[in-house]
Amino acid sequence: MSTFEFGRNAGDIEGEVTRGARAIVVLPDVRQRGGLGEDAEARLEEGQGLARAIGIEVVDAFIVPIRAVRPGTLFGEGQVERLAVSATQNEAELVIIDGALSAIQQRNLEDKLKRKVIDRTGLILEIFGERAATAEGRLQVELAHLDYQAGRLVRSWTHLERQRGGFGFLGGPGETQIEADRRMIRNRMGRLRRELEQVRRTRGLHRERRQRAPWPVIALVGYTNAGKSTLFNRLTGAAVMAEDLLFATLDPTMRAIRMPGVEKAILSDTVGFISDLPTQLVAAFRATLEEVTAADVIVHVRDIANPAAAQQKAEVEEILTDLGVIGEGGSEIPIVEAWNKWDLLAEDERAMREAMIAHGVPEQKVVPISAMTGEGTDTLLSVLSDMLTGNAQVLELTVPVSDGQRLAWLHAHGEVLREEPNEDQTALRLSVRLSLADIGRFTTL
Repeated sequence: MSTFEFGRNAGDIEGEVTRGARAIVVLPDVRQRGGLGEDAEARLEEGQGLARAIGIEVVDAFIVPIRAVRPGTLFGEGQVERLAVSATQNEAELVIIDGALSAIQQRNLEDKLKRKVIDRTGLILEIFGERAATAEGRLQVELAHLDYQAGRLVRSWTHLERQRGGFGFLGGPGETQIEADRRMIRNRMGRLRRELEQVRRTRGLHRERRQRAPWPVIALVGYTNAGKSTLFNRLTGAAVMAEDLLFATLDPTMRAIRMPGVEKAILSDTVGFISDLPTQLVAAFRATLEEVTAADVIVHVRDIANPAAAQQKAEVEEILTDLGVIGEGGSEIPIVEAWNKWDLLAEDERAMREAMIAHGVPEQKVVPISAMTGEGTDTLLSVLSDMLTGNAQVLELTVPVSDGQRLAWLHAHGEVLREEPNEDQTALRLSVRLSLADIGRFTTL
């Protein structure tokens, strides 16, 4: 059985947590911050899904209303006792708090519960750490994890309180182990940021090359587990991991697809979004998410059968706004919503949503689909083709007969309306319909 060790957070209980470890999931509903309202149950289910995503067995899950946050433990004494009773009765080795804990709160809860405690950020970091498959993904996860750990180096272990000798850059007189650990973390983070900056520059060069190439880019975005990877596999015939798990795929994947009127387009599958995505991860994965900003069209894949679909849409749009894709005047890049899992809706629900689409609610272009069965995917491809070619213009061009490359390109990527030789037979006069993106690409050939 594979094992993994949760990051060494403040106050960690020693030992490993294995796949199949028993855990309770606790969702704090802080009333003084507005509370979670009707979203509480959906959020609790999501917290359990995060735990199951790395093989943890959830043996109990409940919401704890908090009227006033306790600085030392987050919860009141009676609530901490309830956590302890549930953990003991269910023989849980792990307590997952589906919210943010300070280093002191985490340490104090572990002292009182005598069990390992992790918060939402730590849990998501563990999922990302396990799922990152590429060198870039591992760099991003390590940087995010170190950033998270840097704030958790409190005096909670005796070895951090010992002073170390030495002089110069190896550690001055009286330097404590905690200061040395912080310095090592800062140095490692500096190296990781330099490596990621190089990755960002390389990705930028690749993006420039793609923009010069004659292929538009379609980016799939959406809340985690909305069905992006299933749709990606359906459209491309690829075998990207697509399971009923949160963050089933992490590293971005690109494949070529064909559509009506578009000989070739690049489809990009990105990491799923989630509410309260740790700020460390947003920063670390910005280079990956920047691929979305260079897309010609964005497909927002939504799990329309999920009761929290509206809230999930808001979370995705918030991240797209943070990336600069959506501004005050709306989206700079055309967006089409793919309402996935349409086959899971009841007949009356489908009828209601069909009426919404007919009356232009929401304002974006909407296509109901089922990535699992294939229902509606042909319509989606047709809509994407229209969006990519709908702004086409007719150009009058004269191309030398000897320039076979440009002539072939025009026939492959545009609609040639007229073609005839000039007077001396050295060139061809053409009327060609091209999209604005292809006009830009043609000028760089």
